[in-house]
Amino acid sequence: MSDGGGHRLTAPELRRPASPLTRDDLREHLVRTRIAGDVATSRENNLDHYRSLSNRDPHHMFGLTLEGHWSYRDVLALMAKSAGVVADPDHREGQDVIDPDRTIDAVEAMGDTIAGVLRTGSPRILFATGHPTGLLTVHMAVARLAREHGAVLMGPAEGWSYWSAGFGRRREIRYMDDVAMLADRGTFVHSHDPAPMRAMLDELGDDRPDLVIADHGWAGAAGEAGILTVGFADSNDPALFVGEDEGKIAVTVPLDDNVLPRYYDPLTRHLVERVVRAL
Repeated sequence: MSDGGGHRLTAPELRRPASPLTRDDLREHLVRTRIAGDVATSRENNLDHYRSLSNRDPHHMFGLTLEGHWSYRDVLALMAKSAGVVADPDHREGQDVIDPDRTIDAVEAMGDTIAGVLRTGSPRILFATGHPTGLLTVHMAVARLAREHGAVLMGPAEGWSYWSAGFGRRREIRYMDDVAMLADRGTFVHSHDPAPMRAMLDELGDDRPDLVIADHGWAGAAGEAGILTVGFADSNDPALFVGEDEGKIAVTVPLDDNVLPRYYDPLTRHLVERVVRAL
């Protein structure tokens, strides 16, 4: 198996012993698997999405209503600060990056936030992902941890469906191990759409979750509704980072959100260990 940069990843490299990871070990893993460092998302794609958000393109808003002006240059400056992308606006093509230390810092902040909620006793937590081919394994592991520490995992609007005009088909909410996703004719699908989270919150009414752990429009819609929300976002998805800057998202973790699922194992283990230590 290649990491995309010519290095052959072997089984021992991918499945290290379950001893605590040092920060240096995790940083090296993130860069080697391109979860951070020289990521697969191109500079051209990043800048195109930053322009789209500055133009308030709904597809890139993730359900958030932004309070600030947020010009293209403002979005780029924020992404340089929050995710570590190249700050120079004259760098318009080729390689872009995510700073692995910013990824680790945000993972640890996420862990502290989750632990703070778990300490309240039987909190209600809602998990959802728009990237089932990548981030699902992370969400499932944290969901198991939350259950083990007394959280009530919520599952509203299971089976709710709507017509997705962009794809010309109906999509519905389904759960796997208490993680909500969109399904299209039996296949879990990638989605930026905030509509499913809005449907879930409408069904819950006043019985709102104490915490949402999500990504994409699932996270944006929850944060917009005033719910404590932590999430993951790629360098070409600036909305959650802007939402964090405006106080609607508690923590946004910058990372490539669609590498092979097993590559996330060390990051997930670091997150879980952080939660456990903070309890």
